[in-house]
Amino acid sequence: MADKPSIPKGTRDFTPLEMARRMHIFDTIRTIFKIHGFLPIETPAMENLSSLMGKYGEEGDKLLFKILNSGDFKGKLTDRELTDTPAGRLGSMISEKGLRYDLTVPFARFVVQHRNEIIFPFKRYQIQPVWRADRPQRGRYREFYQCDVDVIGSNSLLNELELIQIIDEVFAALGLKVVIKLNNRKVLAGIVKMIGEPERMTDITVAIDKLEKIGMEKVKAELEQKGLKPEAIEKLEPVLKMMGTTEEKLDFLEKFLKGSETGLNGLAEVRKLFVYMEADLPGAAVEFDLTLARGLNYYTGSIFEVKSAEMEIGSICGGGRYDDLTGIFGLEGVSGVGISFGADRIYDVLLQLERFPERSELDTTLLFVNFGEQEVQHIIPILGRLRESGITSEIYPDQVKMKKQMNYANSRKIPYVALVGEQEVKDGVVTLKEMESGNQEQLTPAQLVEKLSPAK
Repeated sequence: MADKPSIPKGTRDFTPLEMARRMHIFDTIRTIFKIHGFLPIETPAMENLSSLMGKYGEEGDKLLFKILNSGDFKGKLTDRELTDTPAGRLGSMISEKGLRYDLTVPFARFVVQHRNEIIFPFKRYQIQPVWRADRPQRGRYREFYQCDVDVIGSNSLLNELELIQIIDEVFAALGLKVVIKLNNRKVLAGIVKMIGEPERMTDITVAIDKLEKIGMEKVKAELEQKGLKPEAIEKLEPVLKMMGTTEEKLDFLEKFLKGSETGLNGLAEVRKLFVYMEADLPGAAVEFDLTLARGLNYYTGSIFEVKSAEMEIGSICGGGRYDDLTGIFGLEGVSGVGISFGADRIYDVLLQLERFPERSELDTTLLFVNFGEQEVQHIIPILGRLRESGITSEIYPDQVKMKKQMNYANSRKIPYVALVGEQEVKDGVVTLKEMESGNQEQLTPAQLVEKLSPAK
């Protein structure tokens, strides 16, 4: 007996119902991206490893899926090279490509490669899958979709404001309550300078980014394990324990950061962003959160993270400003800022909260029962007319018992069934049955189109 087929851990198949719901998410996000003037692009699923490695920090590099060189990947290597070459170097010799980890680094590569075709500032959106060799768990997959939106070629904080507006509009349209958290990497850079550890920015930000998940004591233990001096950890602790309103937190930090120009500049950017928001307050709660660090190394300014206000799950949207990302591909001095919506986690939230609209669960609106060849000939032009009017409709393909066709309609949750028998053909009408109520009425084809029109 053959083994039952399966798929890799951390990946999923999607049924028609699940796809209808996913398309509801994608279409909602895409519509709002377009309203704000963003343009679509796509990049390949795989990139050269030279484009990916070193862009996500040590932890990110470990999660890259590497692709063996096609064909005889070891054919050009000698036996000695295969046995004596260190694993890390051997990996680069037999694998030159990898699956993309996110959409931001490929976007930076795209900008550099197509710089002569792009009008700056360039506003792009991209909705594609990404892959991470992570441990699968609830809300975390090895293959998942990201919905990215970025502005590159502008330093203005108006871009950050627009991204907050997009976040607010997307989750309002999806019917979800969220909290938008923001911080600034310059503020974090100022803090690490003021505690006497300016060279430990990555270690410190990676650790404090976990504060909400693992708590203060474990963060302190991790920082100590990374080699931070006890006095530095002692100076950092009151900053991490800081309480109060946004204004009170910013005032506290202004005193703490007096010796750091970078930190004060970041603080001024946070203040200005809140001033911009006062002109058109978002419907979602927006909080300044100093523990937000966004572990990726390429962020240099504003950083964002969005959490559900209604259930416990990881970040469902995040991003930030990156001033140096295109520089690693040879294009210096081009600043960008962007966010990424985690469509799969958003799906999980909508499903658990039962917020998917009923319409997204339906595909076909009307099913014609098949009574035989003569009736089918009569139905075909009516079907064409319905479809031209945007009414999703179909005919059961086989002439089988009525009960089987009605069971099919019920199983598919098709709300209407059309009966066109010998008498209906003679009278030029359609008997329309509403499945939920069982009510029936006779309509002409024109009346049928009018009744079921999506505009209704």
